[in-house]
Amino acid sequence: MRFFIQHLNRCVFALFAAILMFGEAQAGIPLAPDLPAGAVDRVQRKRLAAEGKLPLPSTPDLTKLDERLATHHMTRDASIMIRIFKAESELEVWMTTNTGEYALFATYPVCFWSGALGPKLKEGDRQAPEGFYTVTFSQAYREGTRWVVGLDLGFPNSFDKVNARTGSAILIHGDCASIGCFAMTNPVNDEIDKLVLRSIDAGQAYVPIHVFPFRMTRENFNRYDIPQWRDFWRNLKDGYDLFERTRRPPRVSVCDNSYVFDTVSQIEAANPGPITACPRTEATLRGLDDLNSRVVVQKHPPPVNTTDLSGTLPAAVNASLAWGLHCSFVLASCRKYATLRDLRAKKEAVATEEERIGAKRSSVQKNRRRTASRSNSSYSGETE
Repeated sequence: MRFFIQHLNRCVFALFAAILMFGEAQAGIPLAPDLPAGAVDRVQRKRLAAEGKLPLPSTPDLTKLDERLATHHMTRDASIMIRIFKAESELEVWMTTNTGEYALFATYPVCFWSGALGPKLKEGDRQAPEGFYTVTFSQAYREGTRWVVGLDLGFPNSFDKVNARTGSAILIHGDCASIGCFAMTNPVNDEIDKLVLRSIDAGQAYVPIHVFPFRMTRENFNRYDIPQWRDFWRNLKDGYDLFERTRRPPRVSVCDNSYVFDTVSQIEAANPGPITACPRTEATLRGLDDLNSRVVVQKHPPPVNTTDLSGTLPAAVNASLAWGLHCSFVLASCRKYATLRDLRAKKEAVATEEERIGAKRSSVQKNRRRTASRSNSSYSGETE
């Protein structure tokens, strides 16, 4: 009965959201390709932004930044931390107060994010990621033509890499349009970017950005119960709970395909470090980097450019050897397969090269015989 009710609720929600999204599509507003949590609210915010009806509801007074900072006993260059909740479409900015403790400074509506609840798995899946990330100066100061003002989360991080997740250029940016990023309205994005750059200029080398599928309460775990992500979300909740208890960004590392969290001192909390990895995971990542440097990993099936694992592969070599690996490098069987494919490609490359050299040698010898035959014929003619 419970399963039937949940299924019925999903169907009713999907029907309602589809009707609303069809109306938005008729108005010429691009929409997400699915109907995940918060889809209706996202479409409504997108419509308001497209119509210029800003600020969006629940947006702080962006014209009074300094006054708001003073009210919260925060300075312009305070240390900063960001949390994002996908289902609620909210972005929180936490900053250190005059006492050195972190406090909530502002909650902004996320104008639009694409995909459904759950992590980003591969390049091009139009999915916004979930996990723990950091932003450095190079990631905050972008000179791109499309998003001049934006924060690059640094996806994939060590956790994503060791779990064979791929993608790039996942940002917090403006324009309320997204195919994998977290899109804010331009005024909100400008304020967030300003706060992050101020903290980095003041010496905060890594700005933590924690991305969750939802506020990690028991009620939400029951509401958004997706077995595929249950263990992953529980792992995220460990970091969520630690911050809720201490109000300090936890030290984050990756070990055995999971996040590991430790408490930090007040001094370390003001200047958090990068996401690290335990020795076993570091060794795995080095192995993956080595494989990635030798094994061609394509996003699509052939035809592809057949690039050798160590250099240039002759065109005559079987193109299937350059296909993308459809397995995780985390698995020993996948790494063994990649190595065997590496050896096979090299053997085919050697065989092809030997065949080419043999054919060339044969051609040279044939030409020599033909030349010698002509010379003999010419000499015989002169004698007669």
